[in-house]
Amino acid sequence: MKTRIDFSLTRKRSMGLTRCASFPRVVVTGLGIVCPLGVGVHYVWDRLLQGDCGINAICNSRYDDIPCKVAGYVPHGTGLGQLNLDKEFLRSDLKTLSLASCYGLIAAKEALQDAKWNPSSENEQQETGVAVGMGMVDLSDIILTGKTLEDRGYRYVSPYFVPRILTNMVAGQISIRHKLQGPVHAVSTACTTGLHAIGDAYNFIQRGDASVMVCGGSEAVISPLAIAAFARMRALSTNYNDNPSKASRPFDKNREGFVMSEGAGILILESLEHAEKRNAKIYAEVLGYGLSGDAHHITAPREDGEGAFLCMKSTLSDAELELSTVQYINAHATSTPLGDAAEVRAIKQLFGNHAKAIAISSTKGAVGHLLGAAGSVETIFTVLACFTGNIPPTVNLEETEEDLNFVPVRSQKWPFFRQEERRVALTNSFGFGGTNASLVIGSFNK
Repeated sequence: MKTRIDFSLTRKRSMGLTRCASFPRVVVTGLGIVCPLGVGVHYVWDRLLQGDCGINAICNSRYDDIPCKVAGYVPHGTGLGQLNLDKEFLRSDLKTLSLASCYGLIAAKEALQDAKWNPSSENEQQETGVAVGMGMVDLSDIILTGKTLEDRGYRYVSPYFVPRILTNMVAGQISIRHKLQGPVHAVSTACTTGLHAIGDAYNFIQRGDASVMVCGGSEAVISPLAIAAFARMRALSTNYNDNPSKASRPFDKNREGFVMSEGAGILILESLEHAEKRNAKIYAEVLGYGLSGDAHHITAPREDGEGAFLCMKSTLSDAELELSTVQYINAHATSTPLGDAAEVRAIKQLFGNHAKAIAISSTKGAVGHLLGAAGSVETIFTVLACFTGNIPPTVNLEETEEDLNFVPVRSQKWPFFRQEERRVALTNSFGFGGTNASLVIGSFNK
């Protein structure tokens, strides 16, 4: 590998890149989730720790000619952990909302309720912002509208078509629904979207642009064209069509592609001062945020893991933490041969001998790859790992060629933890175009 950029604390301070002591601490006070394991944070977390999998077969004749026939759908229905859109929205609302907006609104509602934050005064609304992104729009919306224009003419094109496909509309809908007048920001950086949105929200609070941020990602793009396009890139799993729950298998020797999924993950971040003033429950603290670029290829990561290495190192430097403080990594690992291997190389290069003491898991084995929502859903899992001391498993990991602790199949208790210590974890997200982000999360210590 090439000579490393020096990201030492001394050099960062000389460049003015570290956060000054006056910057507010940022904590997590609310969580909301919609994903293939279900709806509701506590329900999903329990299923995740049990090693359940939310991947199912695609049962639709429109996919007959497509080699991939597995996906991670949000369960719709009226039972426990299922999503009932008719209960959540008026029929007139569903004409204007994309499915991604629906998922984002439901997750945001849960997160705000969990945080017990219902800004009602003008001041509270102005100090609360939104940073929620999506990786790509629903291609089926575009196809259907284009066909309508061609077959039936201009008058039959929905006036809601453009708002339904704008990538900032999830953030906008959340802002409108809850009357939030702080920064309204949308991110669209492929599979890094959710983590970038959280990192940006963290920066907004540290800069004083907001006291509270509703942040994360939402995605709902499963369609024949989307599946076909990713399958043509040879990115998707195709060998487990008859056994869908085994298809997503990060770090496993027999992994051969990712499984496309849908859902949303929303977090409430706020300054510690604001949270303590209102006696809020605090799940964890965001300790640092880092970014990097591969500068390599539009879809493939660098085989040596250089981008991931720089990203994780930058994050720990931002948090001013030693490598030995990290005990858990929620990996981006999507179940692709090249991507998983590159991330492992980066972890070994950065952490050296300490890598063997770190618990590393990819929750994509259970929920698949939520694309633009992946980073935010996985940040929620990382926050809960720090909060509860339980490490979620890497589902379907049966055989690996690596010598690290990938938490195979079953959850584990937090390693090497004493009550007086802080639990510290990293979560990674990497996207097409070579865009990378990492967050470092810590259990809350006053």
